Amino acid sequence: MKVLVVGNGGREHAIAWKISQSPLVKEVFIAKGSAGVDAKRVDINPTDVKTLADFAQREGIDFTIVGPEAPLVEGIVDEFEKRGLKIFGPSQKASLLEASKVFAKDFMLKHGIPTANFEVFDDPDKAKRFIRDFGAPVVVKADGLAGGKGAIVCKTEQSAIEAVDFLMVRKALGKAGERVVIEEFLEGEEGSYIVMVNGEEYIPLPTSQDHKRLLDGDKGPNTGGMGAYSPNPFIDEKTEQEIRKNIIEKTLKALAKEGIYYRGFLYAGLMLTSEGPKVLEFNVRLGDPEAQPLLMRIKGDFLEKLINFYEGRSISLEIDNRCALCVVLASKGYPENPEVGKEIRGLEEAKKEEVIIFYAGTKIENGKLLTAGGRVLNVCAWGEDIKEAKVKAYKAIEKISFEGMQYRKDIGDKAIRFLGL
Repeated sequence: MKVLVVGNGGREHAIAWKISQSPLVKEVFIAKGSAGVDAKRVDINPTDVKTLADFAQREGIDFTIVGPEAPLVEGIVDEFEKRGLKIFGPSQKASLLEASKVFAKDFMLKHGIPTANFEVFDDPDKAKRFIRDFGAPVVVKADGLAGGKGAIVCKTEQSAIEAVDFLMVRKALGKAGERVVIEEFLEGEEGSYIVMVNGEEYIPLPTSQDHKRLLDGDKGPNTGGMGAYSPNPFIDEKTEQEIRKNIIEKTLKALAKEGIYYRGFLYAGLMLTSEGPKVLEFNVRLGDPEAQPLLMRIKGDFLEKLINFYEGRSISLEIDNRCALCVVLASKGYPENPEVGKEIRGLEEAKKEEVIIFYAGTKIENGKLLTAGGRVLNVCAWGEDIKEAKVKAYKAIEKISFEGMQYRKDIGDKAIRFLGL
């Protein structure tokens, strides 16, 4: 088989790494991918859906897996399916669950899916008046796609007003911030719950926890994700059953009721509150960096399972009992203005440790590996428990360097404390 992976990040490297282990695979292509990825790189932008479909037809691609949200929102699945090409991901219409926070919140309200109370604004002055009346803390969210950076947690009224200015007046995130959702701040532990979906059939992936904020102790601005681990000890069996019944199954029934056929990964970003799990956001793809530890824990031929599931056959996943943890190494200035072009050193030494390194914002120039984006590398490790996985990952990180390298030192600490390790 020839398989195409669409996307440029660490998640896409992890997908390519996992499916390349399948005996079914003849060649793995990635568009565009990052320098260092073990796949044939194709110089086509992930959102150039017609050119990608042309390539898939010309090259005889048997199966395509989409990593990021942007190509899905651009209608890559609709274009490929129109041409009879097999592709795993939701349609453009289904992708509205991530493309528009307003659509997602209205959808959840209409169908009784638990989420935070909210209001929607397209006028910054009305949004500010609401904040003054409602008070703080609140979360101000851009309606459109913002690479994980469009949700601003505001502990004070002043910071919430500044967030409205940032999104709606300064238009710092462009069209994504023309409308905003202002919602109540939920207390609790976060959890990522990702399932593979084909209509109303679904297969859960292992639980995980992302670390969205840039700095240790969940401080600093939101990012695309600074690290993740699996399993998430805050999601016990009872909580998982609640998530499946009240969130995943309700969502799939609601999509069917709305006439939307959903096939692909569905990600529920959750807050585990004292009232039960509530949805913070839906994503219509694997998380990044959650995909990395999740794919590390799935045993066997994942591509074979994925194709069987795509074609409507029953499957089950075998999960490694070990824990997996991922730490993101980012450029100075990330998430707003990352510095690029810095030489990356020490990778060969780091790879001698018990880790897997997935490449994201990297490029090769004059034979040297350089930084080329905000999130640069994902250093991942297995362990008998989260603590062991953390120790292994950070031991390898000590060997890696590039100018301005920043990363969180506390990935996994919440789980370690909770479990008393």
